[in-house]
Amino acid sequence: IGTDNPTNTLQALGNIQSSDAKAIGISTLTTFDGFTDTKLSLQGSAGSKQGTTSGEIIIEGEVTVSSGTTFTSGPKDLTVTDNFTLPGISDDKPSEGTMRFNEHLGSLEFYNGVEWKAVNSYVDSGNRGRAVFAGGYSGSPVNAYTSVIDYLTIATQGDGINFGDLTQERRSMGAFASETRGCWGGGRIAPSTEYNIIDYVTIASQGNAIDFGDRIQAEYSMGGLSSSTRGIIFGGAPASDDIHYSTIATLGNEVDFGSLIVGRRYPAGCASPTRGVIGGGHPDYKQMIETITIAATGNGVDFGDLTQGRYGLTAFSNSTRGCFSGGSSSSPVYANTIDYVTIATLGNATDFGELILRRLYPMGASSQTRGITTSGADPSTHLKSSDATNLESGGAATSFGDLTVARYLGAGCSDSHGGLGGF
Repeated sequence: IGTDNPTNTLQALGNIQSSDAKAIGISTLTTFDGFTDTKLSLQGSAGSKQGTTSGEIIIEGEVTVSSGTTFTSGPKDLTVTDNFTLPGISDDKPSEGTMRFNEHLGSLEFYNGVEWKAVNSYVDSGNRGRAVFAGGYSGSPVNAYTSVIDYLTIATQGDGINFGDLTQERRSMGAFASETRGCWGGGRIAPSTEYNIIDYVTIASQGNAIDFGDRIQAEYSMGGLSSSTRGIIFGGAPASDDIHYSTIATLGNEVDFGSLIVGRRYPAGCASPTRGVIGGGHPDYKQMIETITIAATGNGVDFGDLTQGRYGLTAFSNSTRGCFSGGSSSSPVYANTIDYVTIATLGNATDFGELILRRLYPMGASSQTRGITTSGADPSTHLKSSDATNLESGGAATSFGDLTVARYLGAGCSDSHGGLGGF
């Protein structure tokens, strides 16, 4: 005692009390009484019979935690005969898109390839219901491409109101939206200039679009769809089978998703909160519909067929029903067809109603109750009128109002479409 280099050992036959005891070398303590520190570190072999510890406990070595509960080297070797819980630990990663219910948090989660993310839901405040339509080819004068963005209030009949402008005038873009943000990717101007830019706007406000990021490649004649968090752009000229995605809430560049079953230019797509459906396109007036799981990545899967193969159509949906509207088929050349699918079940499309006018290359958007088909070209002119379709009952479309500019080959989206409210 009192030396820096002791040569003898001390044996205490009674109790030892110390406010700051330090043991150098190997020390064996058979019992502990009255630990109150917030952090307790037990090195080597030790056993605990009495006392309580709140806070962090660091255990190294073989330790008896309680009667019948032996911790030897790690959670895999822990045997329990009493109530004891440890989170599961595994080196195996789940596949991207795997779902689970987290009992500790009481929430549904999906694996995004890096981490588990909670499935979001929303309560509609009643303030949404705006559709935004951007870009296109006005046709007057020749080669006049527009950057104009218009908006409509879906719940009320009326004309479009100017919202702002895209960062670059262009046509044949892919569009997608969340409940707050609308985006347009790619596009073209004459004679053969394609863009890889992605623009976005905050749908609840008005103003010009802002740069979001870049597409993987410059391209045009794509389709678009989205969930609450992920935007999908697919297809493209001359007949691309690419599927790419963006995380709508985070500015950045596009990421590869997978491939379509067949290459398509001028296709259309819509979505429920979990599933996207893609139909139509050229060449050969595509009739086949494909489906993807939006929260995962992967290739398209066969869904069924449209009632009529066509390209240059548009699509819109609520959370259960997807509609494909207008386009061009081999006969008649300009279609006024509206057909629908039940997104949760595979199968062929069914006739849903008719547009007032035949429309090629129109734009589409929707709320949970009403779908809008606007602009496009008919056999004689470029259109700025809009048709409304009741998503709950179907039937013949009704007149809605006019956009500020007559055009075709633009792209539309909304803050209340069928893909919102899920992931």
